Amino acid sequence: MRLAQSVHDPTFLLQAHFIVGDTFFWCGEFTPARAHLEQDIALDNPQGRRSYAFLYGLDPGMACLSHAAWALWLLGYPDQALKRTHQALALAQELSHPLSLAWALFCTATLHQDRREWQETQERAEALITLSTEQGFPHWVALGTILRGWAVTGQGQREEEIEQMRQSLAIWRAMGAELNRPYCLALLADACGRVARAEEGLALLAEALAAVDKTEERYYEAELYRLKGELSLQSRQVKAGQDKSKTSQDKSEDWRLESEAEECFLKAIEIARQQQAKSLELRAVMGLSRLWQQQGKKEGARKLLAEIYGWFTEGFDTKDLQEAKALLEELAWP
Repeated sequence: MRLAQSVHDPTFLLQAHFIVGDTFFWCGEFTPARAHLEQDIALDNPQGRRSYAFLYGLDPGMACLSHAAWALWLLGYPDQALKRTHQALALAQELSHPLSLAWALFCTATLHQDRREWQETQERAEALITLSTEQGFPHWVALGTILRGWAVTGQGQREEEIEQMRQSLAIWRAMGAELNRPYCLALLADACGRVARAEEGLALLAEALAAVDKTEERYYEAELYRLKGELSLQSRQVKAGQDKSKTSQDKSEDWRLESEAEECFLKAIEIARQQQAKSLELRAVMGLSRLWQQQGKKEGARKLLAEIYGWFTEGFDTKDLQEAKALLEELAWP
């Protein structure tokens, strides 16, 4: 950034803002990430786009739009995020630059995944796989397959998709890829949970959290803890279903898993608040509120959920906010 400012070259400044904003994003610092990425969008020069893509390997203006969309969703602006990702995809399609288009398709699929829009995620992921297969981009084929697997398992329990996700993750790692690994592991863990493979999902989340500690890639850290809480509760339910006659030891194990889940939800809320990641905070609060509802702590659950739900000003058609509203209505009943 300092070098770009010193030579007064807008081309270098464009890339510098992207690199700084991108780094803030992966570290989980979404407000400064958004500031740099939005500033970059303002600097974008439509006349220089082809030369930018040639110089940097992909168009930085498109990349900034895509990552700004991610940051906006995390910060609690799902509608603004969708607008940005549509702009990024439209720009990538205009460029006739395959690698930029692959990037934009991946980011669009990821945003739809964040918004829990199964069909849209699948469509964008399949478009990414088709393009990347034609162009010889194995990295993007693998990531597209992971996203498609998550979307397909969300629309029906198809265990073969989980195995394809595992294989794609292994292929992707074999290429030397590390960035975005916690996110990919989270998708796989979430898919495992949907087919009642909670223990497998918990092992994947342990791997993801170890990767976070090693690399400090923290943008999805809160969601990892939330998923760990959800799968811990699912693990308890599976064990309860296997043995109807509970011993005191079984009850102690139930209490342990419930307590662990509560700690995970609280940790997720703490991280999300530090990062100002309102969308992830909402999800973690919903997990904790459902648990407190089962424990008879309805008033505490209602107050906690009402506070975060009341913060939002958009995105009320998304699944997260629809479910939050429904849960609030449940908690309001005596």
